[in-house]
Amino acid sequence: MHVSFIKVIHFTRLIKAGGRLREFNFRKLRDAEPETFTVDTVDDRGNRILFRMQKSGNNIWAIQPQMLPKWVPETETKLHDTIEDELHNPADHA
Repeated sequence: MHVSFIKVIHFTRLIKAGGRLREFNFRKLRDAEPETFTVDTVDDRGNRILFRMQKSGNNIWAIQPQMLPKWVPETETKLHDTIEDELHNPADHA
């Protein structure tokens, strides 16, 4: 019997967005093409905001188009950098 394990990648980071420090939760979807992370955070009223980031052909993690508060797309570069950092240096954050 052959057993294979697929590592689940999920992590949380505090990132300054919209003028304040916010908690962003990242979870990589398995078997998704293109590579996709779901990301969630909360707005100023405590409402949960869910969105997806996909890796484009030029290796940039981009927010998929949808209605989001203005401060979410403004942090796209920070979110990209956070994902890349976690994927390349997972042991640094344990």
